[in-house]
Amino acid sequence: MPTLLLALGANMPGTWGAPDETLARTQRELGTAGLRILRVSRLYATMPVGPGRQQRYLNAVLVATASMAPAALLRRIKQIERCAGRRLGQHWGPRCLDLDLLDFGGRRLGWPPRRREKGRLILPHPEMHRRAFVLVPLLEVDRHWWHPAIGLPGRVLLQRLAPASRAGIRQILDFAQPACDKEGG
Repeated sequence: MPTLLLALGANMPGTWGAPDETLARTQRELGTAGLRILRVSRLYATMPVGPGRQQRYLNAVLVATASMAPAALLRRIKQIERCAGRRLGQHWGPRCLDLDLLDFGGRRLGWPPRRREKGRLILPHPEMHRRAFVLVPLLEVDRHWWHPAIGLPGRVLLQRLAPASRAGIRQILDFAQPACDKEGG
């Protein structure tokens, strides 16, 4: 089974609660959808990219395996977004859940990306190498990751980004570990 990378993000409440609750529930939903989650980054608060005033995003990246094709996985994660309350809205606007398939075992589909078409899968994700809020948590879970289409390590791609884009990212909690129970800790 190929190893895949998924980005998770949210900056507004949805059906499953506040952004941190939504991202925790999303992990569980992905597990019941047939993904075997291997590693999960910490949770990061990041500045929004997009129009207007928005709340900070919470972002994470996970490494998983799945016994489904990339297109089937994309359909499944879009279904999970809808269950969490995601509806069509403004491009790069606020959202209760955003799931992006970043890399699927190094496969290349639709590269180089010319123009984004709704519903068309491009692998690796066409913007990931320009987004510190993706690369920082990605390198936490796979520090040796190389971009399959550009042919550069993730750490080099991150270093090439403007310092301001890296400065707006801060770890807020350990997303990968379950919360302590009230009696034990």
